[in-house]
Amino acid sequence: EGPFGEWTGYYGLETMSPVVDVQAIYHRNSPILLGCPHSKPPDETAFFKAVFRSALLEDSLRRSGIPGVQGCWGHEIGGGRMLIVVSIKQQYAGHASQAGHVAASCQIGALLGRYVVVVDEDIDVTNLSDVVWAVLTRSDPASSVDIIKRAWGSPLDPRMDPADKKNGRYLSSRAIVEATKPFEWKDLYPITVSNWPIVEQIRAKWEFLRNYI
Repeated sequence: EGPFGEWTGYYGLETMSPVVDVQAIYHRNSPILLGCPHSKPPDETAFFKAVFRSALLEDSLRRSGIPGVQGCWGHEIGGGRMLIVVSIKQQYAGHASQAGHVAASCQIGALLGRYVVVVDEDIDVTNLSDVVWAVLTRSDPASSVDIIKRAWGSPLDPRMDPADKKNGRYLSSRAIVEATKPFEWKDLYPITVSNWPIVEQIRAKWEFLRNYI
């Protein structure tokens, strides 16, 4: 059976399935067919999966005891799984690392993950531009990235070695990126331009112009 298109944007595997002897097919004329065929993400299935998977992930983090969780989002571009962003309000040194490891290892975030990015509370987890900006300006490749090896993988992983798929060795790795201001000196971090008080004053003064745009 197969291969069929999968949520990763690639075709999956051919598999052995029981033979079905069809005796009759019942149908209606001019049917309305509802469905979400997989394609290269982001696609229809990725959009609705991102919503409920993100909610379940945030619930898992809170239940595990991680404090200061502001939001979570499993990005559509990764099918809701392969790129997870977690926003926290840092309360202690190691907080960002802890949140990232839990997000990568809890049941909802473990299967076929790839990257977990932890950001501060001023970053919109649903906005990829915001997230990438945080990665570029608040992380250091040498000290801000942890790698988890031998994590829970899937034969749907297009990057998995064909030999490993054949032998049932479904393992992969995870990267946890701390794209947060270092807790030890976060109060000394340069001020974000959009958070500069005068910018907020200007926006408030000229807000009425939005009506003419």
